Amino acid sequence: MRFGYFLSCEEYTPAQLVEQAVLAEEAGFECLWISDHFHPWNDEQGQSPFVWSVIGALSQATRLPVTTAVTCPTVRIDPVVVAQAAATSAVMLEGGFTLGVGTGEALNEHVLGRVWPTLDVRLEMLEEAIGVMRELWDGDFVNHHGKHYTVDTARIYTLPETPPQVFVSGFGPKATDLAARVGDGYITTSPERELLDRFREESGGKPTQGGVKVSWAATEEEGAEIAHRLWANSGLPGELAQVLPSPRHFEQASTLVTVEQTRESVSCGSDVAAHIDALMPYVEAGFDDVYVANMGPHYAEMIRAFGSEVLPVLRERSADQGASTR
Repeated sequence: MRFGYFLSCEEYTPAQLVEQAVLAEEAGFECLWISDHFHPWNDEQGQSPFVWSVIGALSQATRLPVTTAVTCPTVRIDPVVVAQAAATSAVMLEGGFTLGVGTGEALNEHVLGRVWPTLDVRLEMLEEAIGVMRELWDGDFVNHHGKHYTVDTARIYTLPETPPQVFVSGFGPKATDLAARVGDGYITTSPERELLDRFREESGGKPTQGGVKVSWAATEEEGAEIAHRLWANSGLPGELAQVLPSPRHFEQASTLVTVEQTRESVSCGSDVAAHIDALMPYVEAGFDDVYVANMGPHYAEMIRAFGSEVLPVLRERSADQGASTR
């Protein structure tokens, strides 16, 4: 099991993201996730740099492998362009790049004025997009006339030695089934076992990645305030995250989420034992990679504390769990 750091493009400037990546590598994190957004979830988060520019900077600042968590290669950016961006990223990261993909959210994808498709259509578009990208990574000219995409004599010239792997995000059974069928791996932000086991059974045991956010602060109260101010949207139920079109709509919906609800769902403060407990469900679920993000301004303290006090315990418990199952 590897432990990685999750870079939140919605909350930090490009320079801060690169700084976090360098600190994470120094602290002993082994890999990076990075989110891919056009908008933040709310104005309080306040950022949303273009992920492919940041990945280029990361390739020059750190040796850690990078996974997008996740890119939507279907509406806002055509899969032909995403295929080129992913290929260049893989070259710059010397093969250490994984393209994490998903069906996206209206928040980011509606900006070109296109109709936001239903889930079944979005899954259909994603499957076709993955096929287009893989064909382009073969290195020859591609002509494709599909249901959703047309490619006219396109060829990608800057290619890595090995095509990028494609990990598919799944938060429901249909997306999880798609991940098992066409993905090289699976991405989720929950240790919930039903979908994880479903993916493992249907995919034949392909790799899995899970992510979680914590809020490091001097006290639990401060951490809960930060998490609620910046990420109350994480507490919204059902499919709201996929269909609300703008940050202000998320702000309006998030008024239904209380500080106490945020405190109950997010590990807050500087109690190392509490953060270990928060990540243990991911260890027990047996993910191949577990990524953790910090909410708020105290990311340097969080990264150093996790490197020295949290990750060693999690690695030990992961090793113990692996030994007990052999």
